[in-house]
Amino acid sequence: MKTEKTSYLNDRISIDPDICNGKPTIRGKRITVQTILEFLSAGESQENILRQYPSLTSEDITSCLRFASELMNHKYSLQKIA
Repeated sequence: MKTEKTSYLNDRISIDPDICNGKPTIRGKRITVQTILEFLSAGESQENILRQYPSLTSEDITSCLRFASELMNHKYSLQKIA
């Protein structure tokens, strides 16, 4: 069974099993949401990120933050294994 590509936030964030091992990416590019979030959490400014990734827009970075925020709206439960 092949998993389909899915898109979120007006197609800004996509998940495709054939790109970046199925991690969420920005507009199907090989730039993951995780990469952008890691830059931001390390204190990088949006301007520096946009300089490093000129194909991105400030809306792409905002979409990464919104996507992560929406993931936190889900309920999670932890189970101890072994």
